[in-house]
Amino acid sequence: MINSRDDYKRYLTGDWHASSRPSWRDPIWTFQRLLRRLEYYTNCKSSFFSGPYRRILRYRYNRLGLKLGFSIPINVFGPGLRLIHPGTIVVNGNARIGSNCLVNTCVVIGCAAGAPEAAPVLGDNIFIGAGAKVIGAVRIADDIAIGANAVVMHDFIEPGITIAGIPAKKVSDKSSEGYLIRGTAVKA
Repeated sequence: MINSRDDYKRYLTGDWHASSRPSWRDPIWTFQRLLRRLEYYTNCKSSFFSGPYRRILRYRYNRLGLKLGFSIPINVFGPGLRLIHPGTIVVNGNARIGSNCLVNTCVVIGCAAGAPEAAPVLGDNIFIGAGAKVIGAVRIADDIAIGANAVVMHDFIEPGITIAGIPAKKVSDKSSEGYLIRGTAVKA
């Protein structure tokens, strides 16, 4: 969570490196910058003048999110987030995802039916394949690759594995290494 100006800069730098240094005009990168700025103004600024600016940021963020197909609340992802393509990405506001997460299109990270607080907690260095669903109060360890169209409904506490299938199960000892850029590990 962004709690200071230094955190804000660290998150932006991590996202930029994880996203392979995108163009400043790229709409996905614009969305991520708006996400981090909105988090910063929501968590750190409480003056009279920051309120109207925060509302403008939220409007621009929601509008671009609708255009791109993203439903991502603030204060969910750690630094090093990479969104690959425009397309449906739905994330529950109670989910917590660590640093260096790569999210493909058509991904759902949601709560269990009838329990909005029962949201997933994902570790650091997570690759989420296209169409994957992570549902309920599951815990995912660090360095895990989630395969395309996997449906994850129970905990995976062994780090450094690949999970896939419906329902998801361990399919390999290969970690997420090579699938994503660890933006927080890159020195500027």
